[in-house]
Amino acid sequence: MKHLPETITIIGGGLTGLSLAIALRKNGIPVTLHEAGDYPRHRVCGEFISGVSARTLETLGIAGTLSDALRHHSVTWFSGSEMLRETRLPDPALAISRHLLDGRLKSLALAEGIELHTSSRQQAVPHQSGFVWTAGRRPARGKWIGLKAHVRGIPLSANLEMHSGPIGYLGITPIEGGWNNLCGLFETDRTIEAKHDQLLPAYLLKNGNTRLAGSLANAEWKPDSFTAVAGFKLGLQKPEPGLLCLGDSHAIIPPFTGNGMTMAFQSAEIALPHLIAFANDHSAWPETCTRIATGLHKHFRKRLTAAKFIHPLLFKPSARPLLKAAPLTPILRLIR
Repeated sequence: MKHLPETITIIGGGLTGLSLAIALRKNGIPVTLHEAGDYPRHRVCGEFISGVSARTLETLGIAGTLSDALRHHSVTWFSGSEMLRETRLPDPALAISRHLLDGRLKSLALAEGIELHTSSRQQAVPHQSGFVWTAGRRPARGKWIGLKAHVRGIPLSANLEMHSGPIGYLGITPIEGGWNNLCGLFETDRTIEAKHDQLLPAYLLKNGNTRLAGSLANAEWKPDSFTAVAGFKLGLQKPEPGLLCLGDSHAIIPPFTGNGMTMAFQSAEIALPHLIAFANDHSAWPETCTRIATGLHKHFRKRLTAAKFIHPLLFKPSARPLLKAAPLTPILRLIR
C-alpha cells in the first residue's frame, strides 16, 4: 500500500510561508497554511530584492510572479542632504511591492491546491511534527522602528537612494505603477510626537535628511500604504526550543543589505528537500529540524555576522569616508 505524504502545516503567509507552501505542493506534498492577516496588504519592507538567483525562484516554482519586476542597477548614498557616492550594482536587483507580490503568491498557492486560511492567528506548538513557523518577527525588546509608505512626485537620482544619519537610514526605490517605496529603519525616539504618516518626515528631519523631508511635503502619498512596526531586534532571533522557524522568525538581517526578501526565499529553498523527505516518511521530525537548522546556519552565518559589524558604521559621522570610498562588490559578497 502506497504511503500518503504527511501534511505540512505552515504558520505565516509571508514570502517564506507562501513560497515554501507552493514548492511543497509542486512536489506533491499536502500543505495547510495559516495567515493571521489577509491579502493583499502593505507590509514594512524595502521591496528591493538583491542577490536572489534564478535557480532559487525556479526551485520554488515562483519565478513567474517576479517576471515583470523592475530591474534596478544604480545606487546613490546620502548622509544628511549630502550625496556621498554614486555606484552601480554588479547584478540587477528586483523591485516589486509586497502588496502585488503577496497577492500573486496567494493566487498561485490556491491554484496549486494549498489549504489556505486567512485571518487565522495560530499559537506556536513546539515539538509538533510537520509544524513550520514562518510568522515573521517575534516581539522583542528592540530599539528599532520600521516605517514604510508609497509616494510619487519626488525626484530621484538613482534606482535606489539611501539616506543615512545619526539615528537611522531610509531607502527609496521605484516600484510598479510609477510609485516609489520609502522604507526606513530608525532608533525609536520618544520625543517625536508625530502620528501615522507624519512619522516618516518627522524621523527624517530628526535624522538630518532635510531635503528629502521637504520633498515629502509636496509628494502624493498612496492611500493606506503607510505602515509601521516596532518592538523587534535585528540578527538571529531568540530560538524557541522544539519549533522550526524560517524567514524572519529565524533571523532579521539589517535592511541596508537589501537581502531580507532574498533570505526569505532562500530559507524556503533550504528547508524544502528536508520537508519533502519528512513528508514522504524518509526522515524523522527531529532529524529534519536539525538538518534544516544546520543548513540555515551554514548559509546565513557569514552575511549576518558581516551585516552586524557594518550596520553600526552607518550611524557614525566618522564613517563617511568609508561610505564614500569602500568598494561595493566585496561588501556585497559579505552581506549577500
